[in-house]
Amino acid sequence: MTDRIYIRPIGLVPGPQSEHGNAIRLAGGMVYASRFAVILRRDGAVAERWLAAPDTIADVMGALPDSVADDAERQWANLTLAHPPFKLGSRTIRLDQPQIMGILNVTPDSFSDAGAFMNNLDAQREQASSMIEAGAAIIDVGGESTRPGAKAVWEGDEIKRVVPAIEMCAGMGAAVSVDTRKAAVMEAALAAGATLINDVSGLTHDPRSAEVVAGAQCAVVLMHAPGTGQDLHEGGDYASVVFDVFDELRARRDAALEAGVAGERIMLDPGIGFGKSLSDNLALMNALPLFHALGHPVLLGASRKRMIGALSNEAGADHRLGGSVALALKGMDAGVQLHRVHDVAETVQARNVWRGLRDAALTDFGDLPG
Repeated sequence: MTDRIYIRPIGLVPGPQSEHGNAIRLAGGMVYASRFAVILRRDGAVAERWLAAPDTIADVMGALPDSVADDAERQWANLTLAHPPFKLGSRTIRLDQPQIMGILNVTPDSFSDAGAFMNNLDAQREQASSMIEAGAAIIDVGGESTRPGAKAVWEGDEIKRVVPAIEMCAGMGAAVSVDTRKAAVMEAALAAGATLINDVSGLTHDPRSAEVVAGAQCAVVLMHAPGTGQDLHEGGDYASVVFDVFDELRARRDAALEAGVAGERIMLDPGIGFGKSLSDNLALMNALPLFHALGHPVLLGASRKRMIGALSNEAGADHRLGGSVALALKGMDAGVQLHRVHDVAETVQARNVWRGLRDAALTDFGDLPG
């Protein structure tokens, strides 16, 4: 018999005063949580579910089976954990507010830009500078498409694609990440000036990747994808997608720690769109606050994804701005720290308005007795 516990924030409020202080600051950000579902899963099925608030959570956890009591305590502590800033080279990325990661694809078959930046350093420079000027905290450079059905790229070709772009972005003073699952590409990217590895396989694709990240002591994003071979979208068969993704991200995190990757350098990504149906993606979006219980900053990559087209009359990738911003705002409401997007200026503007609303809520005591 296998027991697992999950503490999922289900009541989110603009500020603690609306709950007379009976709320926690979620993951050290600008979102507050006042109600929680404590869910016991036994042999893959939900066995019991309790509701709690900050002032009653101790009673609920005190009644849990011994097999999950320690994990419940860790998760509760993680939900209130304020993450220190990410140091990416000379750049410091604060994690107490949402940050934007701009996408720079240097592939011939990107689903979002149809290869507009492939082998064109001037176009890459213009795109990168516009994203930095618009407010991107990080530029994410990718040299291999990971869309469904995309062909794998030989690591030598991938290196030739990403290194000039990374050198250019780093030369502009940007914090740069590389979107790759190959150890040799990671090494070349780090040498070129990247300071963050964004691995869609969660360091499982290449047996050397964890060693490279640990040796460099660089920051890393561990994303969930069900596929273990060339096709990351294979094998998306879940008993419960939210809990299964949570468990798998925990396992990949633990494997990275075992390999020597520093815990404070790890960020987690639930992998929206990777081997997941529309209903799976929607369930994960609605459950995003749960992932803070793992104790690491969360990255959301939902920009221009297929789910937006499925919900909007099959709109093409270049007509999914509204849906992309809507999903980013959903993530901000869930306390997500980093948003990987194609449309930086529009998402930054949405973030700034979102933050203005949050700041106003924190200083508004107008409906409380004097």
